[in-house]
Amino acid sequence: MRFRNLAGFAAALLIGALCGSLIGPKPAQAVAREIIELQRDVTTLLQGQKDIQSQTTQDHTVMRTLIEQSNDTVGKLNGTMSGLQKSVQDVQANSGARLDTMSTQVQGLSDNLEEIKSRLGKLNQQLVDLQGTIQNIDSKISGGTAPGGTVPTSAPGSSSAQPTSSPAAATSVAPNADTLYSNGLRDITSGKYDLARSEFQDYLKYYGDTDLASNAQFYLGEIAYSQRQYSQAVAEYDKVLTNYPKSFKLAPARLKKGMALIELGQKSSGVKELREVVKRYPGTEEERRARARLKELGVPASAA
Repeated sequence: MRFRNLAGFAAALLIGALCGSLIGPKPAQAVAREIIELQRDVTTLLQGQKDIQSQTTQDHTVMRTLIEQSNDTVGKLNGTMSGLQKSVQDVQANSGARLDTMSTQVQGLSDNLEEIKSRLGKLNQQLVDLQGTIQNIDSKISGGTAPGGTVPTSAPGSSSAQPTSSPAAATSVAPNADTLYSNGLRDITSGKYDLARSEFQDYLKYYGDTDLASNAQFYLGEIAYSQRQYSQAVAEYDKVLTNYPKSFKLAPARLKKGMALIELGQKSSGVKELREVVKRYPGTEEERRARARLKELGVPASAA
């Protein structure tokens, strides 16, 4: 359209000049010169039109090439983004199990440290008791009494007989409590779940009324959870909540029970347990984890 206007304008100029030369009283030589100049201007305009058309064609070709390259780049970016999204989804799917395993191992190490402190305290008390016993023996020896208050044996011919112990009367001795518990912690942190389960079960069998019994029960739930035996894990965590109401494992037991219920597809029950953690144990690591899990599920941390 623009080129058509230029051509029309040039033609109008030429016609106007011819008319002016016919009307005006100019000499013939001047008129001829003006006509030649007008022809030259028209030629220049027409050449400019061709140059503009050629440049426009080139620009169009370049633009089309750039658009095609941009489309290819966008396609490659879309493919890359799809791959990244899949990778992120895979990481999110696996991160939960990895975090749970790491949490179990960290808790095991922490409890191992506490158990070592407890054993050191017991050893210190045993040393104190042993020192007292030695002093007591020394005092009795100094006073002429036989160590331990024993009575001298009867003289020959005495009718009194000394009791003797028979090997058949010996009873089986339970495994050492500290050894059982330490071995269980060691095996659960190293991933030997079946062996750790046996050790914690033995601990509960022989030492079910000790301070560390609730820990052993909790770790039975952790072992089941790590092996994806979620129904068994719920049952083990329930025993912690029911049988050991003063245990410091109540918060993690309720948290993991809720997470196990969610893994079983019982979302409403699991959400209820997680909300109980938020309500009962504010400011704890368990509360933070419960809030994070509820956020992932898209539910509020407290019931409306």
